[in-house]
Amino acid sequence: MAEASPARRKGLLDLIEWVGNKLPDPAFIFVFGAVLVMALSAVGHFAGWSVQPKMLRPVVETVLDDAGNPVLDAESGLPVTRPVLDEQSRPVLELVDDLSRNDGQPFRTRNLLSPDGLYYAISSMVDNFVNFPPLGVVLVGMLGIGLAERAGFIGAALKAMMVVVPRQLLTPTMIFLGIMSSLGTDAGYVVLPPVAAALYKSVGRSPLAGIAAVFAGVSAGFNANLLVTSLDPLLAGFSTAGAQVIDPGYNVAPTCNWWFMIASTIVITGVGWITSDLLVEPRYARKAAAEGGPSPVTAEDAAAQRLRPEEIRGLFWAFGVLAAATLLFVCFKLIPGWPFDDARGRMGAIPGLSRAGDHFDRWVEAIVPLLFILFLLPGIVYGVAVKTVRNSTDAARLMVESMAGMAPIIVLAFFAAQFIEYFKYSNLDKMLAYTGGEFLAGANLSPSVLMVAFVLLTAVFNLFVGSMSAKYAMFAPIFVPMFMIIGISPELTQAAYRIGDSTTNIITPLNAYLVIILVVMQKYAPRAGMGSLISMMLPYTITFTIVWLAMLLLWMGAGFSLGPDGPLVYEAGH
Repeated sequence: MAEASPARRKGLLDLIEWVGNKLPDPAFIFVFGAVLVMALSAVGHFAGWSVQPKMLRPVVETVLDDAGNPVLDAESGLPVTRPVLDEQSRPVLELVDDLSRNDGQPFRTRNLLSPDGLYYAISSMVDNFVNFPPLGVVLVGMLGIGLAERAGFIGAALKAMMVVVPRQLLTPTMIFLGIMSSLGTDAGYVVLPPVAAALYKSVGRSPLAGIAAVFAGVSAGFNANLLVTSLDPLLAGFSTAGAQVIDPGYNVAPTCNWWFMIASTIVITGVGWITSDLLVEPRYARKAAAEGGPSPVTAEDAAAQRLRPEEIRGLFWAFGVLAAATLLFVCFKLIPGWPFDDARGRMGAIPGLSRAGDHFDRWVEAIVPLLFILFLLPGIVYGVAVKTVRNSTDAARLMVESMAGMAPIIVLAFFAAQFIEYFKYSNLDKMLAYTGGEFLAGANLSPSVLMVAFVLLTAVFNLFVGSMSAKYAMFAPIFVPMFMIIGISPELTQAAYRIGDSTTNIITPLNAYLVIILVVMQKYAPRAGMGSLISMMLPYTITFTIVWLAMLLLWMGAGFSLGPDGPLVYEAGH
């Protein structure tokens, strides 16, 4: 296949890719980003930039008796107050300083170029790197996954999968698996992209198209699922705190968005499938193999795709061990008193470890080591059966080779970690979020327009504040009560937030896992850069945002419940 000539690259996505790839190596993009943050922090410090955290609070008035004197509470002796109501008998809200955050003080820019700032920037480098969220996930996960791949287990399993899944359903299957992977928090970022790339390549399709499809599911579809995940109680807790500003007895159920998330899983799978087939894969089908395009499937390749008798035997034993290990871990979860029993987790914290009961189930906290074991054991068993692993030396060598392949990720992770932590230290992330929140809070918009504006605001700020929980911790105290006052339920606000938080995950440099996807891409397209990645994923961001927003507005128009205990409308006293 001839390499595409520069003259043929006339599309907008090709332009984005070309411009993006003219940027320096991704590692140095993060270096320059860190330097820019340091410079802005100094400018903001000397310019006196500050943002006061805000929250919405009901306006109250003192109750007066017939003589015009304050009515006093019999127990406390203090004047009795009541909410001020508007003409529709709804509480009037005012935007006030949130004294519960930052010790009641405004967020001010912290100067990274000051003596203390420079000390932090230098002294924290090791901690920033070691505590970089994806680093441990990738390295631990790839110990098991890498051995399974090099022993031949993953390749043989992919051949078996091709027998089960028709080629025309490969894309929706990858997107659906990506969406469902949020059950294991961030594990899908590590496991699925290399598997999807290898699977697409083996059937003569662009491996980059496989990466795009599964990454869209994992990241842009992060907040959808057929099941209630660990994200639901986490978000519900923030929503409850915001709702109780207006209604102290209000509680948001973890299941409140379940029906909407089930429907979102189906819709986003379909939209991702269409986007892949119409916009993404045709573009890569025209590229040379060295640029991530498809490689012709030769007769030798076709023969290699057929399972040999020893591979079938190896898969039989490997899947048997996988089933046994999975059953054991299910017992760990379901049998009272066993390691993953949540009731056991609530009895007390384990020194040196976070307690799963705080936000996550115990099995979720252990998902990465579980994946390591669930790939390692079948990989070894398969390797022994087909004689790619003859002794412990072979097993150790395969894991060493896996770690050698992680070197680019480790280099990228070091510089990405510094950029992200410097951004947090400077307070610029919080200041951006609160400034946008105040602007939207002051707008006089209809409920439908407010939901659209809120989704878009969240999507934009997701480019600067990557953490889902950190953003919602800042947004919920402002938006949940603000929307309640015009009849929008906290559950609907939470659903809208989930849309905005998901759709731009795949194009923000602050997604810590973006560097992992880029390294997987470079295995098949060595010259790929950040521009290649953003141009590949941008169609999904656009289509997912448009369709998910339209779905939310149709859902509101139809009046469907968002889930069990998930009303669309807030009615005071109900």
